Amino acid sequence: MNKLLFGDNLDWLRNRDEFPNESVDLIYLDPPFNSNADYNVLFRETSGEVSQAQFHAFTDTWSWADAAETYHQFIDTCPNVAVVEMMEAFHSFLKNSPMMAYLAMMAPRLVELHRVLKETGSLYLHCDPTASHYLKLMCDGIFGAKNFRSEISWKRQSAHSDAKQGRKQYGNIRDVLLFYSKSSSWTWIWQ
Repeated sequence: MNKLLFGDNLDWLRNRDEFPNESVDLIYLDPPFNSNADYNVLFRETSGEVSQAQFHAFTDTWSWADAAETYHQFIDTCPNVAVVEMMEAFHSFLKNSPMMAYLAMMAPRLVELHRVLKETGSLYLHCDPTASHYLKLMCDGIFGAKNFRSEISWKRQSAHSDAKQGRKQYGNIRDVLLFYSKSSSWTWIWQ
């Protein structure tokens, strides 16, 4: 399939004409990271210098006001009872926080991604340490803990701006890839 689909990926994933059950071999998911920042697309001049031209790409800020409807719809319609119970437990623990809003956005997408993944398929979920533990529990519920294959640490070149003078924290120099298969008969090709 050489096709680029624009818009909310959940709308596309729910379109069974575009994504029938068990139709995808491999999924690499690089969702927003709940970074509480706005991101712009920057352009360069032909000389290579950064241009003043830019446009807003996306906002990576999550609020419960925006996510509450998605959460309640998910709770009412998700066929996986264990995942519903987990989401309700997350909500009880996290209340109406930005992290809960983020998880409410991720849960229905991960359920749909599981649906479209072939029995021999795999999912790589790129996340950061602020959400990886929640997303691992969610994926354990959706894919089954027995189908967790690995947590891959991806080291960045630098700590970016998280370790500034005056802030009492270490710089974050890694991201996480959670690797799950849909079943025990997953395909592995190492070259």
